[in-house]
Amino acid sequence: MADLKYYDIILKPIITEKSMNAMQEKKYTFAVHVDATKSQIKEAVEKLFEDTKVESVNTMNLEGKTRRRGRTSGKTAKSKKAIVKLTKDSKDIELFEGL
Repeated sequence: MADLKYYDIILKPIITEKSMNAMQEKKYTFAVHVDATKSQIKEAVEKLFEDTKVESVNTMNLEGKTRRRGRTSGKTAKSKKAIVKLTKDSKDIELFEGL
């Protein structure tokens, strides 16, 4: 497994209608590194965003889709999503404010 630093784990936030509705329950969705574990994701969120405490982390592995270009077929890259739930007394993540 690769040696991942906390700033390499979270790639980008995922902003969809469903994820925006989940923010009312203090659940935030991120695209994360494929090799990241739940404990690494928890540590990365707590270090990157000040005054946040993570209650739980749910992850989803997304397999690459099969794509064709003429007779040649291949697969797109795998990806991983994480839904991070913050504790009640935790501060909201500023990245999502104002959306």
